[in-house]
Amino acid sequence: MKTDDFDFYLPENLIAQTPLLKRDSSKLLVLDKKTGDLKHEHFTDIINYLNKGDVLVLNDTKVMPARIIGVKEETSAVIELLMLKEIEKDTWEVLSRPAKRIKVGTIVNFSDKLKAECTMVKEDGIRVFKFIYSGIFYEILDELGEMPLPPYIHEKLEDKDRYQTVYAKNIGSAAAPTAGLHFTKELLKKIKQKGVEIQYITLHVGLGTFRPVNVIDVTSHKMHSEFYSMSLKTAEVLNKAKKLGNKIISVGTTTTRTLETIMNLYGEFKECSGWTDIFIYPGYKFKAIDSLITNFHLPKSTLIMLVSALAGKDNILNAYKIAVENEYRFFSFGDSMFIK
Repeated sequence: MKTDDFDFYLPENLIAQTPLLKRDSSKLLVLDKKTGDLKHEHFTDIINYLNKGDVLVLNDTKVMPARIIGVKEETSAVIELLMLKEIEKDTWEVLSRPAKRIKVGTIVNFSDKLKAECTMVKEDGIRVFKFIYSGIFYEILDELGEMPLPPYIHEKLEDKDRYQTVYAKNIGSAAAPTAGLHFTKELLKKIKQKGVEIQYITLHVGLGTFRPVNVIDVTSHKMHSEFYSMSLKTAEVLNKAKKLGNKIISVGTTTTRTLETIMNLYGEFKECSGWTDIFIYPGYKFKAIDSLITNFHLPKSTLIMLVSALAGKDNILNAYKIAVENEYRFFSFGDSMFIK
């Protein structure tokens, strides 16, 4: 299986640069994974595809203002860090730029309240930093940091809350679980009133989101690990749905990876937490989810491979072709797809 098999043509003008005024006003392309049939809808129509007893599972991670800029203590060179994950208390794995200027012992100053020392050099621009601060760390980060928008977004984000879901709760992500950006509190309320169970997991989105697949053979790609957790209540609701034959609808690839990881480990849903580096590509047999709400993904990315595993590569590439022809908006602030 070649990475190039998951390439497609995308005009640059279809890469959404800003969010729509209303979260739930985006387009929704509905794909029947069995037949390949497509239907054009709007996101508010998602409620028509959800039934009483179904479980809608969302990722409640909250994006950190994870991009911070400081100066190297010895030379005053400008250094940018993108915080990826906390390895232990105040010690973080980061993506650094320019990485070649950062060695073990390098100290970067961000303000009179915050500095960091490099404690380990890893490959591909990854470094480990110990943060030293006075005050409350996340308050300082909120004051100094910027939202870590993907590199294909060139417009300034006027309202940084638009890169958070309306249900974001547990801080720790370096990127938003973007499939959830389409939901409003009002829409979630209507879904609940229909008798659909709404449950949450947490997966802190990390480096995998920023890393392209650079290998020729898909199976040679190595995913980076991300932290996840599931509560007892969510596990019980999901196990009951499975037992009754009700559908589990996953919101986003991050939720999907969490649910499939847990099912692979335990054969059922369970209260747990841990690290996952699961890589889902065609040939994978889904054990946890029935349907998926997702955005349109980058060519040759692990995410388009995941949706191809669920719906079939030919169905997905045809759907993307139709989406381009109908000028759907792509990527983080773009339109949505429902794979039923």
